[in-house]
Order: sequence, then C-alpha cells, then structure tokens
Amino acid sequence: MRISPVKVIADAMLEKKAQRVVSLDLRAVGTAITDHFVVCNADSTTAVAAITDNVIVKMQEKCDRKVLRMQGLENDFWIILDYGDIVVHIFLTEYRDFYRLEDLWADAKKKEYTDEPAPAKSADSAKRVKPKAATKVRASVKKIKPSE
Repeated sequence: MRISPVKVIADAMLEKKAQRVVSLDLRAVGTAITDHFVVCNADSTTAVAAITDNVIVKMQEKCDRKVLRMQGLENDFWIILDYGDIVVHIFLTEYRDFYRLEDLWADAKKKEYTDEPAPAKSADSAKRVKPKAATKVRASVKKIKPSE
C-alpha cells in the first residue's frame, strides 16, 4: 500500500514536534496554484530548520520525491517547500499567527494532524536516505547568491 505524500509530510513534521499541523485540500478551489498546502509552526528557528530537514529527508526516503523549489532557508522564519502538487509551509509561530494562511484559503477542505506519526518500517524493508541529505540541500541553496 502506497502512503500519501501529504501524510508523509505531516508525519515528518510531527516527528520533530511541529505544532498545529494541518493540510488544506485546494483541488476544489478554482484559483489554487497547487493541490495541497501542508502547514505547521514551531517556536524557534532551530525547530523550524529541524522540521524542514526532516520533511526533505522523509519525502525523498518514502516517496522518492525531491523539492522543486524552496524559499526561506536563509532565516528560518517561514520556509516554503514546493513539491509541485504539494506546497509545504513551515512557520515560526508569530509569523503563522500574523499571516493566517488558513484564513486566506478558508474554502479549502482542512484536515488536522494531532496524532503521533505512523510507525517507521524496519530499515531492511525501506530504501534508506543518508540523514545529512537535507543539510546538503540547505548548504547548496545557501551557496547560490542572487544576481545583482
């Protein structure tokens, strides 16, 4: 049975103690630029970075999907990971409270994730991604400087 990428993202967030994890199904909203948003927050930039790294690793490990585009790695206040059909928003708590993203997409079907993440399969049965994969992605993004 194939696990949903949205569930993989939510579980990865919960593993790193993300708060208020929700997904918004935007397929019924005619003006949406993606199928799903997955949103969470944390109280420190360190936690935001840890959640981000875990999402990147778990999506590559369990779904064999890499981030297409990402923003916000330079300060860890609001990180956006774009997987095409899913856009992940990882906020520092005060930024989530200020921008109220869910209110902007109030017509979307909302699902809250408050339970524990799904138990991990044994290491023998799953393809393993190196734990530093997300750190390497972050490092490569930080090396890219905008053109002047």
